[in-house]
Amino acid sequence: MDTLLWILAVILVVAGIFALFRRQLLWGIVLIIVGLLVGPGGVSIFS
Repeated sequence: MDTLLWILAVILVVAGIFALFRRQLLWGIVLIIVGLLVGPGGVSIFS
């Protein structure tokens, strides 16, 4: 389960960074924050 959460978190953060590069500031910030919350190192919403 931890591996799945890490993969999901990485995908969300990378998608957020790409959104920032496309000038979608709010969407990029939201994706990065959600990615950090989902990851096992953050405050995981699944535990």
